[in-house]
Amino acid sequence: MSNPNGLTFKYLKNDLPAGLVVFLVALPLCLGISLASGAPFFSGLISGIIGGIVIGFLSGSRLSVSGPAAGLAALVLGAITNIGAFDLFLCAVLIAGILQILIGVARLGGIANYFPSSVIKGLLTSIGILIIAKQIPHAIEFRNERSVMTEAADEFRNPLLQI
Repeated sequence: MSNPNGLTFKYLKNDLPAGLVVFLVALPLCLGISLASGAPFFSGLISGIIGGIVIGFLSGSRLSVSGPAAGLAALVLGAITNIGAFDLFLCAVLIAGILQILIGVARLGGIANYFPSSVIKGLLTSIGILIIAKQIPHAIEFRNERSVMTEAADEFRNPLLQI
């Protein structure tokens, strides 16, 4: 966008292809994160569209970084498991998003400096453990009657059929 004062369509011809490229590059990671976190594949697709195309258009910066964060896979998996329903998890995400917008409007971003580094390191360690645990069945060549690709295709098809 290159306009910190507001939205403009002046750079749309550049922003739209750039956002599309970010979406296409990030799509496999978005789908992988949704699989690792126990969320439907369709949510990975939606997050890629928002992170790549929408944020690329709405950003007022010449350079911006947006896209999937593999670090959240462990948190999302734990949250969905604890809450018990993906719909309730989405409500919690909506509330968290509203809080982030309010914190941004109030210019309270410096509050992140008060999170201990041990918490961040623990989060990253749990991500590594999660990735290793997800790869163990593949390492020992565990075969299930229903392949992962079949399940992925079903998860894409079912939400699209409801539209």
